Amino acid sequence: MTAQLCDVGHRTYAEALAIQIEVAERVKAGAPDVLLFVEHDPVLTLGASFHEENLLLSPAEYHQRGIELARTDRGGDVTFHGPNQLVVYPIFDVSRHGRDLHKWLRDLEETMIHVLAELGLEGYRFPPNTGVWVRGKKVAAIGVKISRWVSIHGIALNCDNDLSPFGLIVPCGIRGHGVTSLSEQTGRRITIEEAKPLVVRAFERVFALTFEQRELGEIKDERSQAAPPQALS
Repeated sequence: MTAQLCDVGHRTYAEALAIQIEVAERVKAGAPDVLLFVEHDPVLTLGASFHEENLLLSPAEYHQRGIELARTDRGGDVTFHGPNQLVVYPIFDVSRHGRDLHKWLRDLEETMIHVLAELGLEGYRFPPNTGVWVRGKKVAAIGVKISRWVSIHGIALNCDNDLSPFGLIVPCGIRGHGVTSLSEQTGRRITIEEAKPLVVRAFERVFALTFEQRELGEIKDERSQAAPPQALS
């Protein structure tokens, strides 16, 4: 099966959400699945299961630190996004991949386990919590929303990002477990640029996909569907 890959670069959370919603409408209409790569400005996203007590500071104090707060409809509680963290938004029609929400979440976890394996790390699940852990700490947070079987939101993979903002919250509402990054676990700098091809390969393996590189304008333009795809190197 062929899907599309689009790197939209550094975006605010609101910008990225608007892109997801627009792309999701196209996927609902029958367009190919789309994998979006994004890097966010500092933001705390508050999911559908958010509890106020998991914010350890006041909104004003977060604002003073340059951290936005954003309500969102993804699953889960509160988490942090920021520079040097790779955010992966698979805008997929889940009915093409088993039509099962639980399988969808487990498959997303599996992609991150594959990524960690390529770096010599043993990632694992930590039921009943969603996400991927390594050596007792969470390295990838996952939260989605599905509408008419098309999924938005997705995965936040800690690459070389500053982990200190996670100390200002109870990450994902899970107490007693820390947060880590690929750089911390490997002992060397793992940039988001190094992580991106690993994520692509993991999605290709887990979902039996072949990706075509696309610009955002091409994905939004229906006429682009007739254009020759650019092969992913």
